[in-house]
Amino acid sequence: MTNIQKFLIGAVIVLGILVAITLPPSMEFYFDKKNHLNTNEKDLKDIAPEKETSEIVKEIIPTDNSQHEQSNTNLGEIYHNLENSVVQITSTVTETRSNIIINGNPLEQQSSRLGSGFVYDNEGHIITNNHVVSGVTNVDVTLSNGDTFIAKVVGTDEFNDIAVLQITDDYSNDPINPIPFTDSSQVKVGDQVIAIGNPFGLSNTMTTGIVSQIGRLLPNQEYGFSIPNIIQTDAAINPGNSGGPLLDDNGNLIGMNTAIESKVGEFTGVGFAIPSNDIKKVVPILIEKGEYDHPWLGISGTTLTPKLAEKLNLPKNFRGALINGVVKDGPADKAGIKDALYTSNREIASADIVVSIDGTPVKRIDDLIAYVSENKSVGDKISLQIYRDGNVIDIDMELSKRPTNSK
Repeated sequence: MTNIQKFLIGAVIVLGILVAITLPPSMEFYFDKKNHLNTNEKDLKDIAPEKETSEIVKEIIPTDNSQHEQSNTNLGEIYHNLENSVVQITSTVTETRSNIIINGNPLEQQSSRLGSGFVYDNEGHIITNNHVVSGVTNVDVTLSNGDTFIAKVVGTDEFNDIAVLQITDDYSNDPINPIPFTDSSQVKVGDQVIAIGNPFGLSNTMTTGIVSQIGRLLPNQEYGFSIPNIIQTDAAINPGNSGGPLLDDNGNLIGMNTAIESKVGEFTGVGFAIPSNDIKKVVPILIEKGEYDHPWLGISGTTLTPKLAEKLNLPKNFRGALINGVVKDGPADKAGIKDALYTSNREIASADIVVSIDGTPVKRIDDLIAYVSENKSVGDKISLQIYRDGNVIDIDMELSKRPTNSK
């Protein structure tokens, strides 16, 4: 026998030994695993608590699916019910291009402005934002079925950004349904909301979200006044949604979408809506008179911050609305409220601070504006408590009509 043959025989023997050592454990592991799985399946059938848990899981899953389906069904029903209540508004405006001169005159061109609106009553009145129809007297109102009617602007409230239109064409053959209102003072943070409108001209688009805050103060830079009690939402609002309804989860109106907080011109997670209670208060007067008279204090102010309170040597956590300006011959000026005094560095050295109005505490400038807007009319009297130079004094005044830019 050669050395090569001896080597091959030895290699075969060693290989056989290795296989004998390795194979049984490997097979044992496989069968043990299989037996273990079978045993567990048997045990699961025999152990009552685990069986009950399994049944509970089976019961929960269909319930959750049912709730999800019910939620989707509710949204579908709301959309279907309000499909003939939300409209698209198109206005044609003339714009002057001062940088283009033709025959010595600036170029004038027409452009379309798109927005949304909703049906207010059975008389053909449509509610929208003032900024959707400002500068025009007639607009086109398009229903969800595509039918378009001419509507005239019958009243505007520039300060609350509310406008009322009335369809002048015959719409008797079209189903136009008013949207039901609800009390916006009952809205809470976290409530589910629905927005329907025409973003980017995409008619009757529905989005959903929640109320992310209430009682916001929305500055109106064009007119120099702020809109109080604004509802903040994270439901997607985009250009074209202006004037459309913000609804609760029952399809009732809680507000009108009017603005977004954005640096890019499109929705970034924060939208603002005028509360339904303000709309209910203003719209009947707009229909009757064409305008709404706002009560006016004749002041400008800001919320007293801890840093500002410290500079004025006020007690810690002192709260109130600091008056930094008084309009000459306005109600506040006539009542004796003073302008703030400033240092050479334009820092406030002293100022009147409103701490209550008609006995209601004022912690922010928002509180003062909201109270007057909600509870007072032109000609009403109010009583302010003013903190001045370490003393609290009472000042009474009569509210006058807020002046407009055009008057």
